[in-house]
Amino acid sequence: MPQVTKNNEDFDVVKYFLQLLEDNRDLSSGIAAIKTLLMILEKKQFGTIHILHTTMREAVAAMRNTDLSIAAIVSAGELFCRFITLSLDDKHMEECRQIMLHRGKIFLTKLLNSRQVISQQAQRFISDGCRILTHSRSRVVLQALIAASQNKKSFHVFVTQGGVGNSGEEMVQELQAAGIDSTLILDSATGYVMESVDFVMVGAEAVVESGGIINRIGSYTMGLCAREMKKPFYVLAESFKFSRLYPLNQRDLPNEYKYSRKHLNDVSKLHPLVDYTPPAYITLLFTDLGILTPSAVSDELIKLYM
Repeated sequence: MPQVTKNNEDFDVVKYFLQLLEDNRDLSSGIAAIKTLLMILEKKQFGTIHILHTTMREAVAAMRNTDLSIAAIVSAGELFCRFITLSLDDKHMEECRQIMLHRGKIFLTKLLNSRQVISQQAQRFISDGCRILTHSRSRVVLQALIAASQNKKSFHVFVTQGGVGNSGEEMVQELQAAGIDSTLILDSATGYVMESVDFVMVGAEAVVESGGIINRIGSYTMGLCAREMKKPFYVLAESFKFSRLYPLNQRDLPNEYKYSRKHLNDVSKLHPLVDYTPPAYITLLFTDLGILTPSAVSDELIKLYM
């Protein structure tokens, strides 16, 4: 298991990363990855920028080998490293490290507020008496719906089970605990329920260059149904999930994104965990960078990686 040395002690990257997620269930894997990289930056001394980059890449590789969705880990790690290492020419390494540490903390603080920003943007789209369909459990969608309820709006949410696991049931329990009317439905009931809802609101594990999304399996089916029945399909996603992937179809998604790392040697009989929803099926994306059309995502990615 990859380790780095901090203050003459071994720092277990994966252990620290997984402990962050265990301690805070609402923490996304992307934010946990950034916190882990920031801890490495804070505790370890680096002789050169090259060594720093190598250490960060090894840490991201270690975290992506855990049995978690890697989309947000990869994109968050790339963006974090890009942001902290901009314009560091003609400076001593320790000065560079302090600048990077300062930038990293600013970057993390901004991202920790991203759900709140997205939640506020979504409020005017959630009207009193509306009926909403969502897929499984999404932290950012949950926060937006709770905020709308706290603003004295009354609405009903249909939540799909979300395939393997009980994430849909957890979402319904959390909504009901917040006083929000909600109903758990089978994934296969998406088409049946679609005609009675006003719009679809889902999260995303990654937003790709085309403006499409990678999300829990069944999202693509929901997008197809929404488009056929002319229902808006809204995506809520933080900017650290913006990825430089450009899939054209389901086969273009790397296997490590679609399947558990435990079984990558033979995926012929495995059920994919995520699918790709093309931009044609998405109405708007609510992000901490603003409300975007799918076609605007590539421009925002260019700005993020400039």
